[in-house]
Parts: sequence; structure tokens; C-alpha cells
Amino acid sequence: MSDSPLPAAAGPESAAAERLAPGDPRLSFDGIAGWERGGGDRHAELPLRMPVDRLATVMSANFSRLARTTAGVRFAVRTDASELELEVENDPGGSPLDVRVDGVLAHRWTGGPGRHRIVFPLPGAGGGIAEVEVWLPHLSVTRIVAVTLRGHRHLAAVERTGRRLLVHGSSLTHCMYAAGPSESWPALVAAGRGWRLRNLGFAGEAYLDPLVARTIRDTPADLITLELGINAYIRGAFTARSWGPAVCGFLEIIRDGHPHTPVVVLTPLSSPERERAVNSAGLTLEDTRSLAADAVRVLQRLGDRDLHLLDGLAVAPVADAARLYADGLHPTAEGERVLAERIGAHLARIPSA
Repeated sequence: MSDSPLPAAAGPESAAAERLAPGDPRLSFDGIAGWERGGGDRHAELPLRMPVDRLATVMSANFSRLARTTAGVRFAVRTDASELELEVENDPGGSPLDVRVDGVLAHRWTGGPGRHRIVFPLPGAGGGIAEVEVWLPHLSVTRIVAVTLRGHRHLAAVERTGRRLLVHGSSLTHCMYAAGPSESWPALVAAGRGWRLRNLGFAGEAYLDPLVARTIRDTPADLITLELGINAYIRGAFTARSWGPAVCGFLEIIRDGHPHTPVVVLTPLSSPERERAVNSAGLTLEDTRSLAADAVRVLQRLGDRDLHLLDGLAVAPVADAARLYADGLHPTAEGERVLAERIGAHLARIPSA
């Protein structure tokens, strides 16, 4: 693996390369809603995990930035190429990019901000035809200029038919301390079961925004997981009067587009120092968790049979916090694997609509 300066010198090898634009149909992108053109290179395109035309309604510059990060965004090809070259524009940098070959991590690249040309060796013809999957950095805004494959006779799109999993939540779903984008708990849950992933985690910005509810409502999905509560608690965004109804309203907007899709509400994971600490709105984390669960039960009693509750304390008990978390709140890289095992086991038991 190498990070080459730009521009690269031309030669026989590069002349024979097949350089693909980001929208080439042989690059099977997943986890995206569309594209945004722009950046230092006029051909650079940003794969979007949600539409951005209505971001102004959230009235948060931070949310608008996070919405453009490429969490859960990946593309795959089936090929016998000997080399993969990526031309990307990275902002801010420092978040890893993963290349997996037949499901196994082959390369992990961490680069700084700016434009990069990165070359990754692949098994080549001697290794047969393999599925090569590239996971873009989950904490960066990563625009793609081009994807180049060399030394191949076979190059084809990857057909994706697995269950479509959509996840939404805070930094605990955006996965700040994951070792790489393919090893966040949502990525591990999806990969382990052959599911397709759309990650709508927004670090520090999960406030039940109507725009997010409408985005989920309008996004095809076979299973939806909503991790709710920790941002609302930390920032004191809701009171005991407003939190439960806001959860109900968020879920009912989603139901307008997914009347029978299984929806799982994951209440806040444990955070020992916050469990009984009263926030600026008069709630403890225990209160926030309990009220979210009450909101789910209200909708269940009103007839929503496809709504499920997953207690955050069952996923990450207080007794496990020391070994799961990096800072009393965010899971470590190993903690991501534990969450994937526990959450994945629960999700796998939920039947399709």
C-alpha cells in the first residue's frame, strides 16, 4: 500500500489501467442515497448517506457537516485485478479507510486531509476472482475522484440481495473509536449476516430531528434500529414532559413510510457516572431510558406489533462499562465487537415483515 504524490508519472502500466468514475455501474455502492459533486477536483463526487437538500431545516452547521461524512459507505467489485488505486479528497482526515478481500481485512489506510492517490496490492489473477470491498472513512468527508484497477481480465458489479439494515443514533452508532469503518458494530452486524447497511449515526447530533425521521421514512429498509437518548440527556434537550412524546412522534413519522417494517428502539447504554446525575432539564440517564421505553410501550399498546424494545442496560450493563468503554461512554474497538455480538443476536431473532 502506498500514498503517491499527485500527479503520478505516466507509464505503460498506468496507460493500461482502467480508470473508473465514481458512478460507474461496475462499482457497486451501498449505504448511499445519492451523490454531491464538488471539491478541489471538479470531477470529485461525494457519496451521500442521506439527501442534503433540506439540511438547512436542522439549523445546525455541525449536523450538516456530519451528514456528509461517509459512515457505512462502501463499494465492491468482483475482479482478478492485481492492483487497486483510489484518488480521494479527504476532510479532515485521520479516519481509516478499509479494503476487504473476500470479507477479510486486507488493507487499512489512515491519511490526513487533502487529496491522495493510494495504491493497494490485490491477489491478482493467481488468486482467482475475488470480491474487493472498499469502506470509506466513517468520520471524514471523503470525495472520490476515480477508482483505477490494473492487471485484470474480469471486472463486474457485485449483486447485493441481503436484508437492508438501517441504523440511526448518536456517536455510539457513528462509532467514534472503531478500529476502522468496517469494524463498527453496525458494520460487523451487517457483514456477519450478509445484510446491507445504511448508517445514519450522527455523533453528538441525535435529537429526533424531523428531517432525520423523514429521511428514515423515505429510505428502503427491512429492519430499522434506533439508538435514542444519550445526546438528549447530555445536552438537556428534553424534559420529562417532552421526551416521551418526542420519541412517539419520531417513530410515527417513520411509520408513515414503513407501516410494517420491524423497528427496534435501543435505549441508552449504561454510563456509570451519568446514571443518576441530574441534567439541566431535570432528568437522569435512568429517567431518559425509562421514558423512552415507556414511549415504545405506548405505541405497542396502540397496536404497533412491529415495534421492539432493546434495553441498553442489557446490551451494556453498568458492570461491563469498564471493559467496554474508552472514556465511560464510547466503546473501544473491542467494545464495538461486543456490541455487535449482543445487538446482532437480538436483531437476528426479529422476523422480516
